[in-house]
Amino acid sequence: MATGSHDEPTGALPPASGGRLRSVRRLTQRKHRVESGEFLAEGPQAVREAIAYARALELYVVPSPRADDLVGAAARAGVPAYSVTEAELNRLTDTVHPQGVVAVCTWPTATLPDLPADARLVVVCAQIRDPGNAGTVIRCADAFGADAVILSADSVEVTNPKVVRASVGSIFHLPVITGVPLADAIADLRRRGLQVLAAEGGGEDQLDRMAAADELSRPTAWVMGNEAWGLPPEHAELADRRVAVPIWGAAESLNLATAAAVCLYATASAQRS
Repeated sequence: MATGSHDEPTGALPPASGGRLRSVRRLTQRKHRVESGEFLAEGPQAVREAIAYARALELYVVPSPRADDLVGAAARAGVPAYSVTEAELNRLTDTVHPQGVVAVCTWPTATLPDLPADARLVVVCAQIRDPGNAGTVIRCADAFGADAVILSADSVEVTNPKVVRASVGSIFHLPVITGVPLADAIADLRRRGLQVLAAEGGGEDQLDRMAAADELSRPTAWVMGNEAWGLPPEHAELADRRVAVPIWGAAESLNLATAAAVCLYATASAQRS
């Protein structure tokens, strides 16, 4: 496949062929993502991170001076880039207003043995179903320095376009382990010496009190329940402690991604203090 020099503007890129676009469009379907091990990342930030972390295979760009830096980065990394029209790009995405660039990416499979031996902060999502929440949890885990994210069996597919988009590039930064039975994930983390805390509104422990007692500074795995039904009793019992995030206002509860952000921030702060 041909590429231009890193100084070449997007308008000079070779046009994408119809056959290749049909092949790329197949990646909008889960079946073909799973079969090929490839998925699509949309938007400048996600594509930039895909290139930087050697996950991008090809770029499809609507010619614009704003895309020249991405095309240059792709050329330096040896990633082919092709021009497309806005109508062609629209058929590769599910957003109302695409951001002018899509990358075909490869997803290296991460498993529990891939966890760093010295992992200190991990978040486990139990049967998370909402792709926006999943992507946001991955972004929060990345922001607060977590070592990995685990999505248990029956969770949303991690290369779902909405997951990728909500992660804003963080999906390329840390291991995201999928398809593991919750009990197996917790057992593995406990063997590694991490305390396992279940975030639960009715938990007997309070996050702020644990932070004040310096009980969050040790290696910790947070288990977050499903958006609709939380953690069933049999899953909550797998944890060492059930922890509630205190709510002092009138809100009935926090959504999954917000609760994950609060718990991860409190733990990361304690571990770095």
